[in-house]
Parts: sequence; structure tokens; C-alpha cells
Amino acid sequence: MKLATFEHRGQTRTGALIAEGGLLDLGAAASATERPLVHSMQTIIENEAPALDLIAALVARNRGDHVVSAAEVRLLAPLPVPNSIRDFANFELHCLQALENSMRTRAASQPDPEAAYRSYRASGNYALPPIWYERPFYFKGNRRSCSGHDATIQWPRFGNLIDYELEFAAIIGRQGVDIAPEQAREHIFGYTIFNDFSARDEQVRDQQFRLGPSKGKDFDTGNAMGPWIVTRDELTDPYNLSMAVRVNGEERGRGSSHDMQHSFEDCIAFVSRDETLYPGDVFGSGTVGNGCGFESGRYLEPGDVVELEVSGLGTLRNLLGPRRS
Repeated sequence: MKLATFEHRGQTRTGALIAEGGLLDLGAAASATERPLVHSMQTIIENEAPALDLIAALVARNRGDHVVSAAEVRLLAPLPVPNSIRDFANFELHCLQALENSMRTRAASQPDPEAAYRSYRASGNYALPPIWYERPFYFKGNRRSCSGHDATIQWPRFGNLIDYELEFAAIIGRQGVDIAPEQAREHIFGYTIFNDFSARDEQVRDQQFRLGPSKGKDFDTGNAMGPWIVTRDELTDPYNLSMAVRVNGEERGRGSSHDMQHSFEDCIAFVSRDETLYPGDVFGSGTVGNGCGFESGRYLEPGDVVELEVSGLGTLRNLLGPRRS
């Protein structure tokens, strides 16, 4: 099942993608007593089993009423305000290439860039530490800065090197603590595509303190998700997905979810140690290798159209807005 949040005639609605390509307006299709279960994506997630049963029934009994075409609506982030966002770093190739370019970027601002680069490399501070292979690492994002499919991403005033990140995400559907890895998939409601837009020049400054990314990833509209959530039952193998990114139609990178070092199940088990997970928590996979400009030094320009395509999940498209003074 593919579930979306959209705006239609000034109202925010939830919908199910139907075979004909339209969206069934769930609130309009439901009876008055059924409507509370589909009022928002958060309520659907919190009431997973009965809500999904109801949505399946609404789709089955639909006869064309209450269906709107994609052209009539504005897709929002499928979960407009997540309960929380954790974004992991689960792809080795991305980490290695990003560390290399981070050294190059920081060294470029020094009087002797090559000498600075050699110094950074010799220090060992930019090596991928052995513990990365042992446990999943993550940072927490701003849950109130989410954008949806076809949304324009604001160019932050403090950044010059704006970048895309090819990721997908798992949405937690069931509350739990101390969750065992073998039980963790039951706590996933579904999956969506995630573009963690970043101001790389600001991020390089952030990480000189070695606390992880902060302001370089914190600006309005910067967490793009969509175009919908694919429920867990429909995506039977999340670790065999082809992933690609295009900028203005040109492919910039390609990878596979098969290369994740730590599965979502391992991430859930790790985070839930003595910490309760709640419905609506979002776990980003991290960027697939070759999935961002930071790895190659190719960044975005105003007006660029970025498309992330993940097999089974669809395509998330965003426009980068103009520079602002």
C-alpha cells in the first residue's frame, strides 16, 4: 500500500494511491465513525493494524468516488511532522569518499592547501574508525523542516555549497523499548525516500568540533521526503533496492541498499536500548555511495531539479530555490 499526505483545495488530506494512478481521499471515502482512523498520517501509523484494514476496505469498495488525480493536488511530506528524525551513516563508500572530500574542502581554505591536506591525512582524524563497523552512528534532524515531492528547497543564506543526499528511510509504527533485532521489523510501519539537503561548506566548519553535523543540515525545508510511504508488507526486501540520483535529468550517482553496513533492524535495536521508540519516528538510511555531490565535489546551483529514484518506492523530485541575500 502507498499512502500519501496531500493538499487539495486548501485542506490537508490523507490518501491511498490506487491502481489507476489517482489518490483515494481517505477522509472523504470513510464514514463519520471511520474517519478518525485516517485523519492524518500520524493517526494511521499509531493505529497501524485497524487503520490499514480500513484503508484496504475503502480501496476495495471504491467505485471512483473521492478519487483525485495527482495533477489536482500538492503532495506534502507523507508524514508532515515526524515524531523525531534520526539519520544514520550506513554506507561505507559514502563515508570514505565524504571524509576524503572533507579534507580537500577544509584544506582549500588554507594558505598552502596541499600541505594542509597532507597534514590532515597524516593526523588520522579523517579515517573511518573501526567502531563504525561495530555500531550504527546517527545525528538527530529537525522534524519541523520537512518538505514533500515537488517542493522548492530554500537555499540557506549561510551556505554556498548546497548538496543532495540519496537516502531512504524507515518509519517506526509501533512503540517499543529494548527491541531485539529479530523483532525489529515488526516495528517498521513503512518506507519512504529521503533527501537530506546539506550546506557542505557550513558542515565542514561544524565538524571541526567533531560533534557531528549541526547547522550545515539545519534549515527550513531541508528534509525532503516522499512522494509517499510504502507499507512494510509491500516492500518485502528493503535491502535489495536500486537507488539513483539525477540532477536536471543527468544521472549523478547510483547505488544499492544492499550495501548498508547496519540494517534498519540493527539500528532499531541499537537506538531502543533503554530508550523508547514511538510511532512516527523516522530512521534515515544514510547516503548511498556516490549518492551526493560531497563525494565528487559537484554541488547544486539555483534552479536545479533533483530526482531521487528508489526501486519500489518511486521518485522524489525537488527544485532548489534561488540564492538569498
